[in-house]
Amino acid sequence: MTPPSSPNPSPRWTREQIRAARQVPLVPLLQKRGVQIIPREAGNFILPAYPGLIVKDSYWRWPERNLAGNAIDFFMRVLGLSFHDAMRQITAP
Repeated sequence: MTPPSSPNPSPRWTREQIRAARQVPLVPLLQKRGVQIIPREAGNFILPAYPGLIVKDSYWRWPERNLAGNAIDFFMRVLGLSFHDAMRQITAP
């Protein structure tokens, strides 16, 4: 007998999907969420809601907190989402 399946199983993300999600530019994703973004020199952006945090392309760093990473890391470490929820947010149409 097989165990009952859960009503909403989490999807399995492929390596390709994860690799692509890591490289998604953060600025459009954050704009879609309504996060205020201020452009700075050299293609950098700051987020007033997160003092000291710097975003550029698909990467971010937060020197004051010794944190940095890619788009998935941002959604998990800064916004507090689970990996699954981060992937859903990043890959949503």
